[in-house]
Amino acid sequence: MKRILSALLTLAAAAALVVLPLMSKHDVTAVHAHNGCTDATLRGNYGFTFSGFQIQTGKNGKSRNVPFYGAGLGALDGAGNLSAAFTFGLNGKITTDAPYTGTYTVNSDCTGSVIATPGTNGDNFELVILGGGAEVLAVDTTDG
Repeated sequence: MKRILSALLTLAAAAALVVLPLMSKHDVTAVHAHNGCTDATLRGNYGFTFSGFQIQTGKNGKSRNVPFYGAGLGALDGAGNLSAAFTFGLNGKITTDAPYTGTYTVNSDCTGSVIATPGTNGDNFELVILGGGAEVLAVDTTDG
């Protein structure tokens, strides 16, 4: 039994030595940022979801992480203005039709940012545009 196992391990190691050199980095297609995006690239309605954890301090002074989550629909006008309504939950308490307005800026390399209008329950985001505006990925960059 030990001889069979040893032979199989030797065969596997030999196969790896043959296969690994064939899988070189030259076979990987390079990815480059697209050029030519502007604010007009983002026009229309975009659905979104979000989730995470927020640190809250209780009345006793102790901090704890509580979950938040939500979904909504944002409307972008192609000129740098956006509005959205979303439903979200924070530690089990649901809020519906939360308003959000802001402005966005798109760079020529298809990255950009969103700045919330103060007082509209919104955070700020950095984003990347994919597929000529068919999809947008964003990450919240608000302090705290």
